[in-house]
Amino acid sequence: MSDRRAASGSGPLTGRALVPGAAEGAVLYSSEPLSFWGGYDAETGEIIDRRHPLAGRTGAGRILAIPATRGSSTTTAVLLEAIRRGTAPAAFLTRGPDTFLALAAIVAAQLYGRAPPVIALSPEDYETLRRIPRARVDATGAVRLLQTADQRR
Repeated sequence: MSDRRAASGSGPLTGRALVPGAAEGAVLYSSEPLSFWGGYDAETGEIIDRRHPLAGRTGAGRILAIPATRGSSTTTAVLLEAIRRGTAPAAFLTRGPDTFLALAAIVAAQLYGRAPPVIALSPEDYETLRRIPRARVDATGAVRLLQTADQRR
């Protein structure tokens, strides 16, 4: 997809739905991987890794675009707790498959009956998210880039 088409919101990005589902919200983008173990507060949804570019921002209810997770399988435990508490992101967009995010979402679906979608995008489509304030994810893996009122002017 061309940058012009993606930036206009005229067509969806097509990713691979590792965990299908639907979500819509503000996109919280980073070019840096995130460790959930010591990097994400499951109680509040705040990104607490002070060295991460998103430090101090809240991931809860947002579409979190991170290229991958960093660290160990404890990411799954932290994310499961955030899903249980309702402080997890609404969806995850990654640059390629991320097994820790997918595992947490799959287990959450079994335990809690709800899970954030996890969509793996190509590196090129992932970089498009850098300039996108809002998106809608559907169960097929399509990511529609939404414009704000300011962008339409």
